[in-house]
Amino acid sequence: MPLLEVKEQELVRGTHTTNGREAVFFYTALCGTCQLGERMLEIVQAADPSIQISKININYAPVLREQWRISSVPCLVLLGDGEPVRFEYAMQSVDHLYKLLQHHFLT
Repeated sequence: MPLLEVKEQELVRGTHTTNGREAVFFYTALCGTCQLGERMLEIVQAADPSIQISKININYAPVLREQWRISSVPCLVLLGDGEPVRFEYAMQSVDHLYKLLQHHFLT
């Protein structure tokens, strides 16, 4: 199941989600590590459909890139009530991402 692509305005306004916790994957189109990270997140989402992960091309999110000080891609940002609570730059493994997201969405 592909990740849902969102626009920066949707993230800023919070109009794309109905609950307070979310995960957003920042990437660039030509980044091989980003493609691998995205595939890992798709596997996590397929294993547990209650985990909703959005993605956004960092080149089209200059406001959030500066505001949240995202230093590189890939970057998985975990949000609580629209505010970043964790930045994950290393997509270590599917298992690591699954546990991280389970903890974020279930606590």
